[in-house]
Amino acid sequence: MLRIAWSSVYAHPLPEGHRFPMEKYDLIPQQLLHEGTITPSNLFEPQPQAVADILTTHTTEYWDKLNLGSLSAREARKIGFPYSSALVHRERVINQGTLDCTHYARMHGVAMNVSGGTHHAYAGHGEGFCLLNDIATAANVLLRDDQARKVLIVDLDVHQGNGTAAIFQNEPRVFTFSMHCQGNYPMLKEASDLDIALPLGTDDALFLEKLHATLPRLMHEVQPDFVFYLSGVDVLETDKLGRLAMTREGCKQRDRMVLETMHAADGPLVISMGGGYSSQIKDIVEAHCNTFRLAVEIFG
Repeated sequence: MLRIAWSSVYAHPLPEGHRFPMEKYDLIPQQLLHEGTITPSNLFEPQPQAVADILTTHTTEYWDKLNLGSLSAREARKIGFPYSSALVHRERVINQGTLDCTHYARMHGVAMNVSGGTHHAYAGHGEGFCLLNDIATAANVLLRDDQARKVLIVDLDVHQGNGTAAIFQNEPRVFTFSMHCQGNYPMLKEASDLDIALPLGTDDALFLEKLHATLPRLMHEVQPDFVFYLSGVDVLETDKLGRLAMTREGCKQRDRMVLETMHAADGPLVISMGGGYSSQIKDIVEAHCNTFRLAVEIFG
């Protein structure tokens, strides 16, 4: 049975005028329940992540600053959110959601976090609206607990997964793959194991061509026994921060390609939703919901 991490704290309100569309975290499960794609039994509510698990990835110094509220003004500006203990609590719940998904993915093939994809968080600092790196932490816990030997991270958010790339720069057991918009945040990119930088205005055809030429080859070469997929919908032409030109149907075909490839490989897959900043909330919600619909269709 498909299991989906969701918590009311995902939609914790942010300061007035902030661009981050928090309402999507409530609207996605509401839509999926309304249309009958899922039932309440598919949803589970994660708890805040244990500090010991956070410290598999993040430094003690950084965690202490988050926990005690002692970030400098410069560090808070880099994150993009004013500090609050509620925000740190929210990130701990998101992190645990992705970690819990690893357990359900081993049981059912796939599991999904309505939030997550906080790939701009580094070991020792946060940035780009990301405090703690959910996928990196889940991968490190799997490795620590001998639940995986080789992890593949497939990051198809419009922005490069710079924090994730830096965290695993010297970790041969984790292969990081990021396909992103070249002329977009972060302007100074890190080195993933494989980066594909797409030109501004990349459409469905070019994106899908690049992915089709890359993903099956990576699965053959890397031979992962666990895969994480960051399925950001900020690749849409309607996205305010994206700068690519994909349609909603193209985004759906991207997800289909990933999910069918992983289903054929018969290994566990965890999906975090990542970014989405279109002007119309319906574009964001519908594109994200397509990812869940495909998971139900393909994994059963």
